[in-house]
Amino acid sequence: MHAAVLAKPHSRPSCTRAISCGHGISGHPDGRPGKALNGIDRRPVSIQKAGDRKRKACRALSASMKTRAVATETASLVATDSNRTPKVSITAVIPAHKYHPLGASWHEVMAHVADRLTWEDPYFQVQIFTEKALVADGSHSKFSDAVQSAQIMLILDIQQPAKLDLLLGSMRTVPTAIALGSHPQLEAATSLNNITLTTPWEKAAAALPWSSSAKGSKVLQSVRQVYKRQTSDDLLFMLLVLIDAYITEVPLVKSMQAQDLSTIWKMGTKCGKQILACVRDPECKAALDCLTSCASNDQVCSFRCIVSYESQLLEDFSLCILQKNNCLGLSADIPTRPRVLPMTHFRGQPLTHHQAEDLFIGWLGKKKWSWRVVAGQNVAYDQFPCQYQLYYRGKAKNSLWYDPVFQVITLDGKAVWRRRHYRVRRAEVPGTFHFSVLDNGVISKEFWRIVHVTEDLSWGLFYYAGAASVVGQAYRGAVLVTPDGKWPAPDQEEALEGALKKCSIKRWELYKVDNSSSAAAPLTVPEGPMKTIEPEVV
Repeated sequence: MHAAVLAKPHSRPSCTRAISCGHGISGHPDGRPGKALNGIDRRPVSIQKAGDRKRKACRALSASMKTRAVATETASLVATDSNRTPKVSITAVIPAHKYHPLGASWHEVMAHVADRLTWEDPYFQVQIFTEKALVADGSHSKFSDAVQSAQIMLILDIQQPAKLDLLLGSMRTVPTAIALGSHPQLEAATSLNNITLTTPWEKAAAALPWSSSAKGSKVLQSVRQVYKRQTSDDLLFMLLVLIDAYITEVPLVKSMQAQDLSTIWKMGTKCGKQILACVRDPECKAALDCLTSCASNDQVCSFRCIVSYESQLLEDFSLCILQKNNCLGLSADIPTRPRVLPMTHFRGQPLTHHQAEDLFIGWLGKKKWSWRVVAGQNVAYDQFPCQYQLYYRGKAKNSLWYDPVFQVITLDGKAVWRRRHYRVRRAEVPGTFHFSVLDNGVISKEFWRIVHVTEDLSWGLFYYAGAASVVGQAYRGAVLVTPDGKWPAPDQEEALEGALKKCSIKRWELYKVDNSSSAAAPLTVPEGPMKTIEPEVV
């Protein structure tokens, strides 16, 4: 390397010295125009234009150097992360030539779940081995090394293992080793923090609520229940439950149930009236019983209970215990990873805040709704039948409201309509928005991005991340929308794949919404201005 470069590691490229970004007319740095004499720039027009060009060049140069600086810093962080010992090391064994129920190969599904796990913490690591790789030359030693360093081992869907003895021996090496959907001998070898739950003593100890065996039994029940749902969200949640139980605390899976007498006392003294009213009402009591049966912070189970039994008494109960007094002492922040950016242009022009709101409002005015949801990514919130989106402006300046209307098949088999009412505020960047809603007594806050909307408004993709802080829940998701609830045309597949990639979402993660019901949805909207963008056929 040249000596001059070594001597000046932070020197700028020579092209930067060709532009003098000095003082403007009245002495402002970076070439910014200041206040000229008597408010008038008296220089010749040619000099003024030359100054304008110089200022534009300086701004572009400054932005470029900031981008390069961020890229350099990011690269440095990545390099540091790759060299750092992981906080959590998980080894997973999966089938080699078998497809997951989601429609992708087991390897693709687990690799994506492993990536998503790093969104929770960059130092949570999963090493994936196919069963075939265990018998391949050179792979056995890699697997042995992975097992030796693993804190958790998962064996998933290995029903006819070619290396049964190897897998059984490996499971005995790892403190927490679980086999799911696999050979009976592998499932029988399951252990949690070196407790197998198979001996008479361990089975008897599981009846004692404070024992390690009781904890293991509860964790295993939760893991098996979540695994049966066979979604990428649930596979991720399963890993987080195990990490939280046996390695390090994961706030997102902290239990929502009262854990000590002080919590119970606080609930009773602060909200005794609401508790008594709820437990005396059969519907509200059923909701509490249902929520109690859910595993720690299982959002799929919890939300299903809420939408099945929601009532004013349940809202009063939740509002007092959770939102007003936070008796459980929980908290959660809106996830910031992955970093999903909004679309920046529409019909060839930079996207504005007002225009972005118009894209949300979509087809309302020509139809009774803004958009219909075709598919969603979040298994807890995006899979309900017959989802309608209603976006409309309020009376206040720049105010916008969002009412999702969706059908629920309750736990007792009834089909009912549910509706929520969100306040929508512009975020800093056009195409990004802050949403907030009071949902059955609990406030949820969300950050939405318009990732893509076609010029003819034939489909769109909206991404969100949110948190219900007082119940310790954070979540992410995305909805694919069209005017009629049908999948976009075949010639849009490439654009759709590109939009999903921006959200770090795989096509097979989407859950198709059942829009077949002919029941009339409650789609009334308050009076006010609705539609300002007309569909454009291109």
